[in-house]
Amino acid sequence: MTVGALALVGGGEWSAGCTFDAELLAASGADEVVVLPTAFAFENPHRHVERAVAWFGELGAKVRALDVLQRTDALDDANAAAVRAAAFVYLGGDSPMHLRSVLKDTPVWDALVAAWRNGATVAGSGGAGSALLDPMFDPRGGAFTVGLGLVPNLALLPEAEDDVAEHHRRTLELADKGLALATVQRCTALVFDGSAWRATGAGSVHVFVDGEERDLASLPTPA
Repeated sequence: MTVGALALVGGGEWSAGCTFDAELLAASGADEVVVLPTAFAFENPHRHVERAVAWFGELGAKVRALDVLQRTDALDDANAAAVRAAAFVYLGGDSPMHLRSVLKDTPVWDALVAAWRNGATVAGSGGAGSALLDPMFDPRGGAFTVGLGLVPNLALLPEAEDDVAEHHRRTLELADKGLALATVQRCTALVFDGSAWRATGAGSVHVFVDGEERDLASLPTPA
């Protein structure tokens, strides 16, 4: 099995500047994007889905939104089947703790992992992208907590400022030895294309290991 593309987006999903979405869509070979607005559950998720519909419509693709907003939705076999069959799954939203609590140890999460390991493209933006990894950046205090673990030993700090070392000194100090911390700005993506990591989009991506800035080659290879 070969994992599909993985895009960790810094936020600002489905808006001008996210040029990488066209690339991800083409790489997936899909004409439909399955959107999970789970991490938007407390922010009028259907309004955000409408943005996704408009955005991907301009790129020539349809959006299928799955209302996986609470844990019972993630235990639903029909939702799991839709995710498992998807060629492109996109998770958006700024509530990583809610996303983790809804998806952890559920059929929908197992289906997402299976789809990705069978070549599907997966994108996570903002807090949703952070929750996909392990450890997960906790925006409440800048520390780390347990994430869903799609890629271990990698953490995402979304909506990163230009001077991460100054604004997130505590986060860098709290990172475990050897942990790769990727800081990604809005409308920017850190993408694993199946063989290597690359940065794309409107802003910048930086990688820190043991408090020192490194290059993208320091990031763990998904398996």
